[in-house]
Amino acid sequence: MCGIVAYMGSKNGVSVVLDGLRKLEYRGYDSAGIALFRRGRIEIRRSVGKLAGLEEKVRDEKLDGTPVIGHTRWATHGRPTEANAHPHNCEGVVVVHNGIIENYLELRRELIAAGHRFTSETDTEVISHLVVRELAVDGDFAAAVRRALLRVRGTYALAVLYEKEPGMMIAARQASPLVMALGEAAGEYFVASDIPALLKWSREVIFLDDGEMAVFTGSGMEVVGLAANDRRRKPVRHVAWDPIMAEKGGYKHFMLKEIFEQPTAVSNTVLGRLNSDRSRVELGEIGFPAERWEVFRELKIVACGTSWHAGLVAKYWLEKLARIPTEVDIASEFRYRDPLVDNKTLVIGISQSGETADTLAALKEARRRGATLLAVCNVMESSLARLCDGVLYTHAGPEIGVASTKAFTTQLTALFLLALELAARRRSLDECRITSLIGELLRLPQALEEILERAPDLERMARRYHQFSDYLYLGRGINFPIALEGALKLKEISYIHAEGYPAGEMKHGPIALIDEEMPVVVLAPPDRHLEKVVSNFQEVIARDGRLLLFSGPGLERPAEVAAADHFPVAEVDEELNPLLYVVPLQLLAYYTAVLKGTDVDQPRNLAKSVTVE
Repeated sequence: MCGIVAYMGSKNGVSVVLDGLRKLEYRGYDSAGIALFRRGRIEIRRSVGKLAGLEEKVRDEKLDGTPVIGHTRWATHGRPTEANAHPHNCEGVVVVHNGIIENYLELRRELIAAGHRFTSETDTEVISHLVVRELAVDGDFAAAVRRALLRVRGTYALAVLYEKEPGMMIAARQASPLVMALGEAAGEYFVASDIPALLKWSREVIFLDDGEMAVFTGSGMEVVGLAANDRRRKPVRHVAWDPIMAEKGGYKHFMLKEIFEQPTAVSNTVLGRLNSDRSRVELGEIGFPAERWEVFRELKIVACGTSWHAGLVAKYWLEKLARIPTEVDIASEFRYRDPLVDNKTLVIGISQSGETADTLAALKEARRRGATLLAVCNVMESSLARLCDGVLYTHAGPEIGVASTKAFTTQLTALFLLALELAARRRSLDECRITSLIGELLRLPQALEEILERAPDLERMARRYHQFSDYLYLGRGINFPIALEGALKLKEISYIHAEGYPAGEMKHGPIALIDEEMPVVVLAPPDRHLEKVVSNFQEVIARDGRLLLFSGPGLERPAEVAAADHFPVAEVDEELNPLLYVVPLQLLAYYTAVLKGTDVDQPRNLAKSVTVE
């Protein structure tokens, strides 16, 4: 979840690294630091809290130098203090690190017994001490880093400097994201945890794989395998994201910008995945041979947070449209419950970043049991994409806000396409129905635009209710996961307690909470469940609950519900209601958070990409 940025070249290295760290603030952090070569020595500056504190230190001292490594830390081992902030230094070996060293206690005890003294509580510091110990063998910096990392068990993305090698910088990764970029000038290199940190400077990138190390010197870059110590040639890839895409574009927050980008993101996710007459989905990009699709007897979906909610929606589609048994697991639970998985199981991992640690671990366990793996993710060449047998990319573009919005709707879009593809292969839907659903999907961006045009109505609704401390969200059938997602968005960014429930479960407990101080958000689209949902919200009204009603335009608003508390949503095929109904809930959460004055894009205690268990 931390951020790494490193630079070697002729530019002002401190400015480059600080700019990159600002681009990674969305990942969440509690301290920051940089290390740079200056006048033949490595100097380190660290601070607790926001990046502005570090920038102020650096600005006052007018620091500059190269190479430079920087870091924003989200605490895992050790409290958020300056002593625990990165970079960490042992006898001139300076390290920044994302991930968790699982055997750090064992290594720390071993090093202390050998006379090493530690100055922090972090697991990271053992890496610098290990490198120092290996340097005593032959003085070869790169060889020492490689041997040290072979002792480490866990996950890492790291950058390392050594005071006696001012012209060298080293980066390595194991199950934690790290990307490199080539500068315009010879000998100019950038390293970062995520692509947005690099876009200002370069779009020509190289992805390190697990177990690889890159050595940067004035004469070039070399990538070697840690275990085999073999040189490896790495392809240079062009990233299509324009740097402007990673900026706010005039919106007050990234989250609001990303909510309004959803019509385009949904269109982009459909683009190129239909045949010429738009009667059939074509997902040949996944790469499975035709006979492989015939093997699967069941699907299992593993994901976390918002992606898990997307999986819950997909279960309805996959079972109803494709008629294939589907289970949905929270990834952090999957591998600990001895799941029934074999070579006839397709396991689908959903992750915006493709770096979610729990999802990666669950998929590795599924692979061990013989399953075929499919990734649904937004980031090209992510760890998830490279792990799986096939990939279905969402085309959301960069998502900077921590609370996921357009990543969710593009996940739903991709999963709906997958359900239609499977339905066609399994002949569970006739061609006319598939063509009709594709037509409804193609209408969706316009329906989303119409909702976004009425965003001021949702801002007014938020003004009426932002002071309440508890919310209940109710939905039925395929919209129950949207109730969960709406409640999650509200609590993530406004810090208001909110719970999502199946509407039919209200009388089995939550109804005891309903009174005039309880806003109840009800999803009542015109589908097979509408009559039941109407009965549910009448029970809310009877108990003086504050009803916030989201329904189709044809539903007559109850007399007890104020016009400002009713938000009509365009009518589409009921299978696609989740994609429409989630958007007003995102906006309601957003405006509520703004009114409460919270940090919308970087809510407390949260990070964009959870890369540790």
